[in-house]
Amino acid sequence: MLSKFDILAEFPSRVTIDFSNPFLDLVHNMSRREKIEALLEDDPQDQFLRYSLAMELAKEGEHERSQTLFANLREDQPPYVPAFFMAAQHLVDLERTDEARELLTAGVTAAEQQGDLHAAGEMREFLLTLG
Repeated sequence: MLSKFDILAEFPSRVTIDFSNPFLDLVHNMSRREKIEALLEDDPQDQFLRYSLAMELAKEGEHERSQTLFANLREDQPPYVPAFFMAAQHLVDLERTDEARELLTAGVTAAEQQGDLHAAGEMREFLLTLG
């Protein structure tokens, strides 16, 4: 059975795929967003899939919906640390720098509480670039 990672990833060129399989044909013709949404129907609390959908929405210009999904991930217990950083990056792109600073500050705290010093460091560095 294919996992969420198999469906979201590009198939390597050396793999032979039997497109006569109706499931693979359906998946092949779906957009990345549609694949993620289909997987979320089976597991609506999956943080990786929710994060992936937020990223796809941001890429498609659906910024408010994307920010809502990032906010939901930050409210999870424990908070999903990558959601702080990515939401802040998108807010900077939208010229909402003050909001981005607040998220990064909260993200550093969340990352440190979870022992993710690498993420905390990245967010601190990004925060410094914002002045």
